[in-house]
Amino acid sequence: MDKEFFKNDRFATRAGMVVTEMREGYARAEMLITDDHLNAAGGVQGGALFTLADLAFAAAVNSHGLLTVSTSSNITFFRSVKGGHVYAEAREIVNHPRLPYAEVRLTDDEGTLLALFTSSGYRKSQSI
Repeated sequence: MDKEFFKNDRFATRAGMVVTEMREGYARAEMLITDDHLNAAGGVQGGALFTLADLAFAAAVNSHGLLTVSTSSNITFFRSVKGGHVYAEAREIVNHPRLPYAEVRLTDDEGTLLALFTSSGYRKSQSI
């Protein structure tokens, strides 16, 4: 499994998000903030941050080559960001054959923690 698969994620791709690194149980994704990502208050819309984290989660848990979908996700926002890049670094905490669990840290260009995303998934028997 490699990161090229995730170029097929049309929603994330159209939002300017890309998986930049991927290995077993780990992935990193990023987006360059544009005006299209901003909410009415001028900060990045929470849904954009959630989508970036979800993309990184998907890459990390699908890195084993079996189709894995999210079953539950939670995000906690710590700081707002208005420009530059946002990075999402996902680590699979539990590599269960059916029920993986991962943590995704979202940071800005300075490495400041913006949000923490956790998600569990369901790993199917279908190869990717």
